[in-house]
Order: sequence, then structure tokens, then C-alpha cells
Amino acid sequence: MTVKVFDTQEVQDLLKAAVNLEGQEGNARFKQILHRLLSDLFKAIDDLDITPDEIWAGVNYLNRLGTDGEAALLAAGLGLEKYIDIRLDAEDKQIGLDGGTPRTIEGPLYVAGAPVKEGVAKLDVDPDEDAGPLVIHGVVKGADGKPVAGALVECWHADSRGFYSHFDPTGKQSDFNLRGAVRTDADGKYEFRTLMPVGYGCPPQGSTQQLLNHLARHGNRPAHVHMFVTSDGNRKLTTQFNIEGDPLIWDDFAYATREELIPPVTEKTGGAALGLKADTYKDIEFNITLTPLVDGKDNQLVNRERAAA
Repeated sequence: MTVKVFDTQEVQDLLKAAVNLEGQEGNARFKQILHRLLSDLFKAIDDLDITPDEIWAGVNYLNRLGTDGEAALLAAGLGLEKYIDIRLDAEDKQIGLDGGTPRTIEGPLYVAGAPVKEGVAKLDVDPDEDAGPLVIHGVVKGADGKPVAGALVECWHADSRGFYSHFDPTGKQSDFNLRGAVRTDADGKYEFRTLMPVGYGCPPQGSTQQLLNHLARHGNRPAHVHMFVTSDGNRKLTTQFNIEGDPLIWDDFAYATREELIPPVTEKTGGAALGLKADTYKDIEFNITLTPLVDGKDNQLVNRERAAA
């Protein structure tokens, strides 16, 4: 039997009391947001006739999600992080800000504190027999098309098993393996010498994959490389590019793929002279264009909890 109680005075009073909506103390913005979210949840329970068993299954799931530490992973998998990017893109369009390298999701696996080098950095600290050498390079430019000297380019990616250092469940990687940062040179150039990554999947027994199983969805990502690019006078860029040819490029469970972020992969020789593990290596040129501050501020800067080592 379906009952409708959401619009009763009792329920509306309960919602106000739950968030202390009319109280003078506390965070007014937090109250406003929680009141809306709680109201939407209560309304959904009414509209969908969600049962007590289903409600408690959801509560128990949140407990497990926290225990697994996968809330940020789930946010990507359910499109929340992509939705943030869609809104930021719309804000740019609204103020007439166009151009620049497209943003895309940060993901949950950044670690602050990677060593910073000048111009060129070697990222592979640990040996990986199953990964071939890769050079990533490019030029950072401003909106005026001029090279940006001294920009900080941060880079991180997975190993040949799909694991990231610091989060590797096997504990086999050094803290900053396949992570690093460089300052661009006078011509705006940067370069990372590293190993070819592969895609990864959500932990198969984790809470994110458990939810995705109920949706008949996979939890896999194509091979990709993350970047932050920071420079005075420009907005910080959060982006990543996919490795050309990966079969999951257009089936990314985190919805991070963008047409402009699939640079070509070429094969070159001369890797021995660069200190690579083999003379033949893969090469990716990824040029970056930053966008200017808006009224002197970075309106796309996202403050969130991040790991550090």
C-alpha cells in the first residue's frame, strides 16, 4: 500500500527540526543544503514507496562505503564528478570564456608532495617488467598563445597492473612511483619520462563495484594520465588524457573521456640516450593551453581532501 505523508505538517516540521533550520546558530549554508537533500530523500521515499528494508540497506551500504574509503571513487562512477565539470563548462560559456585545454575529472588518487624538477622529470622509481618506456612532453601556453615559463605541471598514473603508488594494495610501489612534477622552462616546455600505464578497475569486492553490479555496469577505466597545471595569472587546470587505442576510451565508467584529450601515440627510437629502459619508446605530445583568471580569481579551483605523502 502506498502512503503519502511528505506534505504533512508533521513531516515538514521534522525536516526543519532535523537541520535546526530556524535556529540562529550553526552554518546557514550547510543547513540550507542538508534541508534540501533530506527533503528530496523523504520525497523519494514517498514517491517510490521505498520500504524500510531498502532504507536500511542503503544506510548499511553507506557504512561499508566509508569503511572501504571509496566515496570519491563512487562519486566518479555515478557521474557526480563529471556533473561538476559540466557545470563549470556552462559557467565558462555564460561569461564568454572559451578555449583552453578541456578540464576533466581529478579522480580520487592524487597525492600531494611529489618532488618538483626543472623541465624534465623521470617518474618510474620502481622497475616494471611489463611496462614499456613512454615520454610525455609538450608546451604550456597562455590564452594569448605565448609560452608560460615556470608553470608547475604535475603528473600521476597507474602502473602495468592498474595500481597507483600510495594506494597499491600489494604495497610494492615506492611513495612517488609514477608521480612527479616539473617547472616549465623558458619556452614553456615540460617533459616526463615514464612507463606506459594501463587502465584499472574498481576493487572487485569493494562497495563501489557492489553498487555497479546492481546496475549491470562495469567499473573499469581506460589507460590515462592525470595532470594538474598551475601558473600565476592563470586558472589551475585539472585534466587527464587517454592513451590512444584503448578499447574503453568511450566506455569509461567515470565519464572522463573528451574528444580533445586523446593525443596520438607515436613510436620513436633514441630512448637509451634519454635514460629509458629501452631504445624504442612510445611518445605522446600533449600541449596545454591555460585560461585566464576571472576578475582576478580562479573560479574553477576546487578545494577537497587529498592524500599526501
